[in-house]
Amino acid sequence: MKTKVLIVFYSMYGHIHQMAQAVLEGAKSVNDVDVEIYRVAELIPDDILEKSGAKPIQQTFAHIPVVKPEFLSNADAIIFGTPTRFGNMCSQMRNFMDQLGGLWVKNTLVGKIGSVFASTGTQHGGQETTITSFHTTLFHLGMLVAGVPYSEARLTNMDEITGGTPYGATTLAGAKGDRQPSNNELNIARFQGKHVAELAVALKKGRQS
Repeated sequence: MKTKVLIVFYSMYGHIHQMAQAVLEGAKSVNDVDVEIYRVAELIPDDILEKSGAKPIQQTFAHIPVVKPEFLSNADAIIFGTPTRFGNMCSQMRNFMDQLGGLWVKNTLVGKIGSVFASTGTQHGGQETTITSFHTTLFHLGMLVAGVPYSEARLTNMDEITGGTPYGATTLAGAKGDRQPSNNELNIARFQGKHVAELAVALKKGRQS
């Protein structure tokens, strides 16, 4: 039976969606892994999304199904992607995570691998606090938290302004959301997807032996 990796994300202006696709590519590169990608439900009214310019961007990935809590039950690893809101996960992701009480009470997610990637508007807009505060929820759910080790050399890239942390892949969206994920950031995201998938495969094999 193949190892199952889920990618669950929220994206308003497409940056996290692009990062999620890179994470997906990385996870799919690992043998004996099935990868599924989902988005969390939108909470912002359509008229506000239209005014903000987010609606047409979100339409480009509207084909990705909306996640439900029960989808997480059979996963071996779950990789979450969220933009930053004042140094924390966005409300859409928080709303979804708050629906996991039924899984929490049954210990359904205990022992599964959890990992997080994120985006911010600026270099110091809360990339690390968003991911590490997200980790608190994963610990409460009993998950085994994975980040991005420094064996990913692109974390130390000083030749350009770039996201990327040992806690998880990140991208800088720019104050107006007009900066797109760089190759360095996308490659770190691919590394994270591959790294988590490899850990999940090894853990599953170890438990079956």
